[in-house]
Amino acid sequence: MNLEILNALKDTLIMILIPTLFAIFFGVPLGSLLFLTNKGSIKENIRIYIPANIYVNVVRSFPFLILVVVLMPVARLIFGTAFGLIPASFPICVVAVALYARFVEQSFYDVDKGILDVALSMKATSFQIVWHFLIVEARSSLVLGLTSSIISFISYSTVMGVVGGGGIGDYAMRYGYNEYNYALVFKMVAIMIIIVFSIQILGNYIAKKLDKRRRNY
Repeated sequence: MNLEILNALKDTLIMILIPTLFAIFFGVPLGSLLFLTNKGSIKENIRIYIPANIYVNVVRSFPFLILVVVLMPVARLIFGTAFGLIPASFPICVVAVALYARFVEQSFYDVDKGILDVALSMKATSFQIVWHFLIVEARSSLVLGLTSSIISFISYSTVMGVVGGGGIGDYAMRYGYNEYNYALVFKMVAIMIIIVFSIQILGNYIAKKLDKRRRNY
């Protein structure tokens, strides 16, 4: 594997890592907010839920390539340029937060309502309910949701060459497809498949371990 491919792989991993961190640190709180403030929930607040829900629905339904173009002025305002590896990660981060927030919300709805009743009977705060009850009970599902999200981030990263993001997809297009080197294209596809399989296997393993621990309590 030559140096250029290694650099492309590094760029792809960076464009996966940054959105993953955003999904965890911002998607989990947003998903928790959606769950807690929804109509009929324990902290019902439609004024908070509606705008949060609109953000999630709009971003998730937006064609990604068009979203990249729409967010270019925002990226330019934040980073001083809309082109390059870090600015290219920005649109993926925006999608990452919305995508994983919905996974989090759905995972919390699968938690036994009896758990929430116990938390409320103990006068737990909203933070305590989320941190000590919901996340603990839904941890296996949350890991599987994050795994699916990361695989989506990989797919999104392949088109970021349009804003100079680089990565495996951009390398395959520039040096494979554009130069009619289809062997290189297939090689890049194989690398992407290996990455996806590795992440899926790791995610499934962690989820099963966490689920087994919960059953053993």
